Amino acid sequence: MADVVFRWFVDQAGLSDRVASASAGTGDWHVGEPADVRTLQSLERRGYDGSRHRARRFTLADFDDFDLVVALDRSHERVLSNWARTTADTDKLGLLLSYDPQAGGEIDVPDPYYGDAGMFDEVLAMIESASRALFRQLEPAIRTTS
Repeated sequence: MADVVFRWFVDQAGLSDRVASASAGTGDWHVGEPADVRTLQSLERRGYDGSRHRARRFTLADFDDFDLVVALDRSHERVLSNWARTTADTDKLGLLLSYDPQAGGEIDVPDPYYGDAGMFDEVLAMIESASRALFRQLEPAIRTTS
């Protein structure tokens, strides 16, 4: 969800040629698979297209390829921190909700997997708010970087 939503903000701002993003998990059990059908349905209800998403596992090269590595919860952040090879890698880590002043002190995006469609929609709303806040913080630097 998060990458689809963040990409939407990038695309709407006309910056898709200047911003690279990717979704990756810390486990390999769904590699190559599309997103959960409930995720796709939730995204579709809000006007997003997640049909091209395929699961992949985070690799150490991602630390080299991306300026920012955003985790959705502290457990993933811990795994990524343990994989970090340098302080520079660790410095790239952030929690998605930490960028959103509207998150109300929440730190972790909950996993809706065992919930109903309403839970997927609630998680999507959290992701939208935090992705909007993150994009607003990054956009000035993206626009001024040549």
